[in-house]
Amino acid sequence: MQQEGRVTRAGALNAGKLMRTYGTVLAGILIVIAFGLLSPESFATWENVINISRQISLLVIIALGATLVTAVGEFDLSVGAMASLGGVIAAQMAVSGMPIWLCMTAPLLIAFVIGYLNGWIVTRFRVLSFITTMAMGTVLGGLTFWLTGGSTVFEHIPDAFRRLGQSDWLGIPLLSVIMIVLTVLFWFVMSHTPFGRRLYAIGGNETASRMAGVNVSWNKNMAFALCAVLAALTGVLMASRLGSAHPTSGGGLFLPAYAAVFLGMTAFKEGVPNIWGTFVGAAIIGILANGLTILEVPTFAQDIITGCIVVAAVILQRLGRGER
Repeated sequence: MQQEGRVTRAGALNAGKLMRTYGTVLAGILIVIAFGLLSPESFATWENVINISRQISLLVIIALGATLVTAVGEFDLSVGAMASLGGVIAAQMAVSGMPIWLCMTAPLLIAFVIGYLNGWIVTRFRVLSFITTMAMGTVLGGLTFWLTGGSTVFEHIPDAFRRLGQSDWLGIPLLSVIMIVLTVLFWFVMSHTPFGRRLYAIGGNETASRMAGVNVSWNKNMAFALCAVLAALTGVLMASRLGSAHPTSGGGLFLPAYAAVFLGMTAFKEGVPNIWGTFVGAAIIGILANGLTILEVPTFAQDIITGCIVVAAVILQRLGRGER
């Protein structure tokens, strides 16, 4: 009887661990099945799969940057404002007739400097990252409004600028291809390079990492810098896709980006930010938005659901760490 009891408890523990590790993936599968049954003629089609991949591409890219910062135990609340600024700078440069390659890369260089500055302030002066980046986001928002006068940049956008965001490759949107390439790239960086291992070490125990000889400040600064670059890239691609740039266009990506990160912390690795987990989290959010839109659910209800997802993801990642 005692042995049977131990076997039962062991089975329950294994089942619980399995649910904590893969429960998010299972939930995503159940969501897909539910929408497929509710609207098979609109949701369960190859065209809609392609559409979803295009819709989540920008969210995945900006969420990858948020994953890097979260991995070192910090937050960057300026990613939405950075995306808006990146799109505006790129669009204005394109309208002025500058080479397209420069329009695409200049915002990324500017974002790298701003992101590195965020990290430097946090590490040099020991300021809480959410306060630093919230203030920086306010600065960037003001700068974006100053550059645009509060209006949308859309007149005289050249076709060459639109091409990257609106073209397909072998029937697959270029945005989706870029999303997959960046996901694989940063998965490799975080899982198979010393830089990625240092980021995880810092997030796990900053004091121990410093005692082990890790340059905590430099690595954190680089995490913030890369996060800003990916946010600016998101804004550039958004402007290319829409053929316009609005001074607040990136604001709507902030909450879903961190929702994807926290959802990802409940997938594959218990309570640990990880690239493929973030991808799955973003996919779930995108599928929910797509399915609810097809079912004609109001936008405010979608926002409520996204907020509930963030709360649930935070609770689940705490449970994954065993923090009751």
